[in-house]
Amino acid sequence: MQRFDVIVIGAGAAGLFCAGVAGQRGLRVLVIDHATRVAEKIRISGGGRCNFTNRDAAPTHFLSENPHFARSALAGYTPQDFLALVDRHRIAWHEKHKGQLFCDRSADDIIQMLLRECEAGGVTRWQPCGVHEVRPNPCATDSAPRFKLITDRGPVGAHQVVVATGGLSIPKIGATDFGQRLAAHLGHRIVPLRPALVPLTFAPDTWAPFVALAGVSLEVEVSTPMPEAYAGKRRKAAPASFVEDLLFTHRGLSGPAILQISSFWTPGQALTLNLTPQRDLAALLKDAKNGSRKQLATAWSQALGDAVPQRLAQTWLSTRTADMPALRPDAPLAETRDRDLDTLGHTANAWSITPSGSEGYAKAEVTAGGVDTRDLSSQTLESRLVPGLHFIGEVVDVTGWLGGYNFQWAWSSGMACARALEPTPAPH
Repeated sequence: MQRFDVIVIGAGAAGLFCAGVAGQRGLRVLVIDHATRVAEKIRISGGGRCNFTNRDAAPTHFLSENPHFARSALAGYTPQDFLALVDRHRIAWHEKHKGQLFCDRSADDIIQMLLRECEAGGVTRWQPCGVHEVRPNPCATDSAPRFKLITDRGPVGAHQVVVATGGLSIPKIGATDFGQRLAAHLGHRIVPLRPALVPLTFAPDTWAPFVALAGVSLEVEVSTPMPEAYAGKRRKAAPASFVEDLLFTHRGLSGPAILQISSFWTPGQALTLNLTPQRDLAALLKDAKNGSRKQLATAWSQALGDAVPQRLAQTWLSTRTADMPALRPDAPLAETRDRDLDTLGHTANAWSITPSGSEGYAKAEVTAGGVDTRDLSSQTLESRLVPGLHFIGEVVDVTGWLGGYNFQWAWSSGMACARALEPTPAPH
């Protein structure tokens, strides 16, 4: 049986990064992954250019049932630290907005950087190679490893195992819940898994008036009540809220605003959308009323201005007036009651709509939930139940916002783990 100091299961962002650091610290490292292609999730991320970190990453940008868990790892390895590595490998990059950093050329630049780091550390990689079983050895000694893994290439042993297998998001590239199932099998608690950073869908009868708007986008403010699991002791926590671009689709809503809020949304809960965050539409309509000869439809379009695409403005007015018999698009604005204008404006500044579901793991960028952080050390990511077993990256109940935060968690958790790994003791 071959033996290593460390076996890393998963050749994604967290796994490769951790393996490279550990290898360069002098440890004998093996990386195993069942997929044919290495780091496919990096390859397809950021439109193929990989939003590899966010300059502003901080613990407040991560969701977990323990909101403080990520603090130690993030402080130990920052976005600036990873950016220094990117610069050392002479990878050209640019900042888009809100601190999001992307490769100029291709996401493959990050993959090749990680592979070079592994090569510099003498890391061995078995890929494709499935892992069928991880057996802890309660009678481990210096000569008998703590873990025996049964793989497609035969048994292999190590004193330490790092699980970096991600989650269920994007199954077409081979995503599975192997890591969470392994953790549960070995006694760890699992925070229920769910798709996150995912488009939301609506019931066909609810969405029928908006199907023709597929492709329309605009900046909105979207909010939803803070889930109890994330509110913690703050029973009256402020709602989760984002000002970002929204995109209409044939089945519902997408775009950065919806992807962000989807991580907080719980089934049955409504979203509140402000279609014009910078404009009080009721006030604008009432101000325009005095002496006006315009029809309501014309005044409505002018109140929205260029903040809302005209296709959406017209569709919105037709759906609202259908629900409000006192309002007609061709009615004179001057004859429209203030209370009806208040209602019309308020519905656009606080549109309450309840998704029926999401596009699921097929379209989700990440998987929320995972290995319960109560069973892990925040300093080393080592299990409190099984010595020598570590969990890093997406497999853990730490989920970042959209915008490079999840990659930063991969780098930070991978580094915290790699620094804690130790060479196998020499036999006496």
